Amino acid sequence: MYKTNLIILLLIVSISAIGQNTGIVDKKTKEFFITATKKSEYKIFGYQYPNITTRKMICFSTYTYDVSDNLNKCPLGSYFDTGTLREGDRIVYLGTVGTYAKMNYISGSGKKTLFYMPKNSFTFK
Repeated sequence: MYKTNLIILLLIVSISAIGQNTGIVDKKTKEFFITATKKSEYKIFGYQYPNITTRKMICFSTYTYDVSDNLNKCPLGSYFDTGTLREGDRIVYLGTVGTYAKMNYISGSGKKTLFYMPKNSFTFK
C-alpha cells in the first residue's frame, strides 16, 4: 500500500511540473523574461530581501485578481508577463544569493530597484 501511494504521489507531482511556466534569463544579456500561456498557472514573487517573509516587491501571475488589483500591494507592480511591463522597463539578473537570484528592475527613466526571486522560478537559455 505504501509503495502504491508513493508512486501515485510521484506521478501527480511529475504531471503538475510539466505544465509549470517559469521565466527565462537570457545568458547573453542577463535579461529576465516570462511569457504567459493559457496552458499553465503560476504566481511568482520577487522579494525585498532573499527571504519569503520580507516585502513582496513584484508579482507575475496568471490570476487576474492578482494583477488587476495588485492584490499584494507590490511597489514594482503585478503583471501577467514581462511583456506587460511599462514601456522601457526591464529586469536584469545580477547573480545568486543562496537559493535566490538578485534581480534589478530598471525603469524606462533609469531608476534601479533591487529585488530577489527564487532561483527555481526561472531557467537560463
